[in-house]
Amino acid sequence: MQTALKKAFTMIELVFVIVVIGILSAIAIPKLAATRDDAVITKARATVASVRSSLSTERQKRILRGDFTSIGDLGDSTYAFSYFDGNTSHPVLEYPVKNCAGTKRECWKRDSATQYTFREGTGTDVVFTLSGNKLNCTSNCSNFE
Repeated sequence: MQTALKKAFTMIELVFVIVVIGILSAIAIPKLAATRDDAVITKARATVASVRSSLSTERQKRILRGDFTSIGDLGDSTYAFSYFDGNTSHPVLEYPVKNCAGTKRECWKRDSATQYTFREGTGTDVVFTLSGNKLNCTSNCSNFE
């Protein structure tokens, strides 16, 4: 009499696979969280670079027109970066950056005509000041250098 062979995983094999998956997830989850934070900072740095480039371009356009006035504002109450000095025919960015709502983090906030803040997810506020037609970081600049 022949016995049929069963093809299945043993309990030890299943436990071993579960342990390996647990170890991999313990290593991967913190790395993914750090990667997300890095992506938010990188996006903010790209926004700063884009705004600075736009400021430079607008400054050159004004010089070519014979207008040597300083750029005094980059946004309004709805958008942190929308239009130069409120002139809707001269956008700062193609897609304006919305102001933070309330205590929201990981976003931009227009504090005044010359002060803009990036609110990091860690609770740190990075302050940028518009002066001399340049957007300069003035506070908590370690992630933006």
